Formats: sequence, structure tokens, C-alpha cells
Amino acid sequence: MKKIFALIFALVVCTTYSFAQTKTTTKKETTKTEVKKKATTTKKDGTPDMRFKENKDKKAATKPAVPLKKDGTPDKRYKENKKA
Repeated sequence: MKKIFALIFALVVCTTYSFAQTKTTTKKETTKTEVKKKATTTKKDGTPDMRFKENKDKKAATKPAVPLKKDGTPDKRYKENKKA
């Protein structure tokens, strides 16, 4: 009985292993090209997507030279704002 059970178990393991090794490469290739086509620089709500380098560069270029408060006035806690 043990020999029969061991034989059936070995057969099941071998067939499972053989089915597990199949690969589909066509899906991966199409998703890579779709991602490249969908790489927009804005999110759905219209704000720039900061995952992309060009948006990070734009944000750095639009950053003011002096630190500002929330209302837009210069923050006097910083040395460069005290001069102005």
C-alpha cells in the first residue's frame, strides 16, 4: 500500500512540476510598451507626477530663491530674508 501511495504521490509531483514551468512572454512585452506609452507627466487630477525626472527639474526651477511662509510673504527667520 505504501509503495502504491508513494508512486501516485511521485506522479502527482512530477506532473505539477512540469505544468508549473510554462512561461508566457507575450504579456510581459506588451505591458512594457504600454507603460512607456502611458508615461504622462501629469496625474489624473492635473498635478505634475513627481516620479518623473522632468517634473522634479521643473519644480526645482519654480522654487523661490528665498523661503516663504504659507501666505507667500518672505519668512523673516532666515538670514537672506532679513536683508530684503
